[in-house]
Amino acid sequence: MRGALLDLDGVVYVGDRPVAGAAETVEWLVREGIPHCFLTNTTSRPRQAIVAKLAGMGIPARTDEILTPAVAAVAWLRRHGITRPALFVPDATAAELAELDPLPRDVESGAGAVVVGDLGEGWTFSTLNRALRLLMSDPAAPLVALGMTRYWRAEDGLRLDAGAFVRALEYAAGRTAIVVGKPDPAFYASAVEALHVPADEVVMIGDDIHTDIEGARRAGLTGVLVRTGKYQASDLTGGVRPDAVLDSVADLPRWWSEL
Repeated sequence: MRGALLDLDGVVYVGDRPVAGAAETVEWLVREGIPHCFLTNTTSRPRQAIVAKLAGMGIPARTDEILTPAVAAVAWLRRHGITRPALFVPDATAAELAELDPLPRDVESGAGAVVVGDLGEGWTFSTLNRALRLLMSDPAAPLVALGMTRYWRAEDGLRLDAGAFVRALEYAAGRTAIVVGKPDPAFYASAVEALHVPADEVVMIGDDIHTDIEGARRAGLTGVLVRTGKYQASDLTGGVRPDAVLDSVADLPRWWSEL
């Protein structure tokens, strides 16, 4: 292994609490000169806010070391010449897509695309129904999913993530979403490209057996599952086999040295 990708929520921190030893592991990566970046499906905050959160935990990071679905979505929409997207994301994340001239929130037609992220408790029936109306009003408007994570672990327990709402819209509108976050292989490829290391020499450390481990392995990476965050013992009895299982990201230096 010569490069590392680290998921954030559930690996480096859980909610607002850092995982014990995570800061020391990142310090070790820096000290050893191991190319690394943070790969997250978080759409509840922009990269600068993530940098500030990590800094508060004693973990230094730059915005260009953090790859989020919002960044990937802007690149995809630009590539396809799409503007005026309807955004179903938190305000802070919407700011990262402002250059695309998003549709006003009360409009139910004319969207260049319908972009769905994690609105959390902002999801209501009327909000979800507006997304459906926008899709049904223009069959050419793509449904763009900022990741397909099913749920995540907050400090008060499990919470639904964007994937559940994307699936509802796919079913109702008869569409297949364009996924620009994990587990999309192109998302992993973008991260690997940033490391300048071949994919088969990069390890992905995550807590989600599907979006992190299965997604990484399909992209040609090594997948290491940690027993923090949303990890459950049943993750090891399904059809996805991680290349390694660690108690936490704090064990990464030891595992690395034993390769």
